[in-house]
Amino acid sequence: MLVEVCANSLESAINAEKAGADRIELCSELGVGGITPSYGLLQQVMEEVTIPVHVLIRPRSGDFSYSEAEFRVMLKDIEFCKSIGVKGIVSGALKPDFSLDKQKTSTLIKTSEGMHFTFHRAFDWLKDPLESFKIIQDLGADHLLTSGQQPKAIEGIDLLKQLLKVSDSCKIMPGGGVNSENIESFKNAGFEEIHFSGTIFYKTLPQLPKISMNSEKFLKEDHKAISDVRIIREMIQKLK
Repeated sequence: MLVEVCANSLESAINAEKAGADRIELCSELGVGGITPSYGLLQQVMEEVTIPVHVLIRPRSGDFSYSEAEFRVMLKDIEFCKSIGVKGIVSGALKPDFSLDKQKTSTLIKTSEGMHFTFHRAFDWLKDPLESFKIIQDLGADHLLTSGQQPKAIEGIDLLKQLLKVSDSCKIMPGGGVNSENIESFKNAGFEEIHFSGTIFYKTLPQLPKISMNSEKFLKEDHKAISDVRIIREMIQKLK
């Protein structure tokens, strides 16, 4: 069974290889479902890790419906990944009504030509998973990362099994809440790939700082934050 470890740092990537992982999905900020890692992290992982690296292409947290400006950034990130020898891309795009954005997804897959393509857990928001999977497979995706549209993959195993039955060229990779207690269930069900992070948390400070740098208003999945022309202009005018 192929093991893909979701690594959020250089240290995590090195640890995944040491532990025997077959492949890494590299990203940043697991707390928001992952975003594209920095160029520096990408380059360093490629220099220090020998197992295949797949890279998450997601320009921000929130939803998976991207503006044209955001999409241009995603395509540039894919081109950079290709230039440094990345083996795979992990991405996908939806429309605001939770249907598949076939056009953008097709462009992502075509731009990733020469690398493996995984359609990621945006799949778990789709209204018609079986029909959407057929389209994703026909578009040329190599892997589908999904929790079976449940918070944890073990809870979505019935849908995962249905997807496995209709999969052909696109392999189904369960991911989300996979741990040492439930991982054998996926092997026994016939899946050939599995995805998990194997994360633990280390305390880094002796006490909490006096103010938090976290902001809950930036974590809404049905909103995105954009610097506004009117607000910026108004504030600059007060200074000038």
